Amino acid sequence: AVTVLVIACPCALGLATPTSLMVGIGKGAEAGILIKTGDALETAQRLTTIVLDKTGTITRGEPSLTDVIALGALGEDEVLALAASAERGSEHPLGEAIVDGARRRGVPVGDAADFEATPGLGIAATIGTRRVVLGNLKFMRDQSIGTESAEKVTERLADEGKTAMVVGVDGDVVGVIGVADTVKDDSKSAIARMHDLGLEVVMLTGDNLRTATAIAHSVGVDRVLAEVLPDDKANQIKLLQGEGKVVAMVGDGINDAPALAQADVGLAMGTGTDVAMESGDITLVKGSLTGVVTAIELSRATMRNIRQNLVGAFGYNTLGIPIAAGLLYPFFGWLLSPLLAGAAMAFSSVTVVTNANRLRRWRPQLAKEAL
Repeated sequence: AVTVLVIACPCALGLATPTSLMVGIGKGAEAGILIKTGDALETAQRLTTIVLDKTGTITRGEPSLTDVIALGALGEDEVLALAASAERGSEHPLGEAIVDGARRRGVPVGDAADFEATPGLGIAATIGTRRVVLGNLKFMRDQSIGTESAEKVTERLADEGKTAMVVGVDGDVVGVIGVADTVKDDSKSAIARMHDLGLEVVMLTGDNLRTATAIAHSVGVDRVLAEVLPDDKANQIKLLQGEGKVVAMVGDGINDAPALAQADVGLAMGTGTDVAMESGDITLVKGSLTGVVTAIELSRATMRNIRQNLVGAFGYNTLGIPIAAGLLYPFFGWLLSPLLAGAAMAFSSVTVVTNANRLRRWRPQLAKEAL
């Protein structure tokens, strides 16, 4: 009876999962992937869909001014001066790009009054005696400003992968400003690797559909969710989950935080905001999409190691308990002493821990291919 009690003690079962998780989380830290919980590491291996924010995730998040097109009585410098003056009170990266572009071109940037921002659409401000409105076509229409003269220009810029913003002054369109954000060097290869892992890749952005499609096509994204307002990002994640998908959200901005929290696994770029990192389950210190691939590969390797541990521990008990109970005594006269049972039980625990430590030799697939 003592022998059965000793050999049935599930020490190895108790060690099987936490030892592998501990080693897996440590390996993630070595690769610049900070995993907050074991649940996040476990869920990552079941993912079916990766949702990527565009700005700062697929792209560098450092947009620059590329085009200033005058469409009315004002010249290009005047259009840029009014737009930059209005955007001076904005903290949006696109607004900062316009202000920086104006200063680089030597265009004076004035002060704005009565600044108003509508998230995901545009801004309005008073410059001197003029009311300046800057935003997308929908925002202009909401402000009762005719956009016919700007539509072809915005379509052309969008086809080039640029974000086009229409400038309106005192109720009339006076120009269009184009801003571009370059794609990160490793985004395309990382997305290709996600496809190799059998994952669907979705891009989520507030940009218009033409611009979003152009960028998505260049990096190989499967599906585009464009013109999504910041408040609606979490709802888009819910809709994907409603389709039966296990969803990861990858983002870096304040407006990505609700979506990061809603997703089954939230991955925040370490180069982004503190709010995003606090909302995410995993932080990618280097701010590269390659980290997403590494996190998923690590999760799969860790869960595979856990299953090996559990199979070994269960198998040990399945074989050991009948022998300890005297199964072999009627045939061979063999009985297992409690001392040997204790040694065998300890050995099973050592085996589990040793197998978990094999994860220390694990390397990401991209690192192996680089050798």
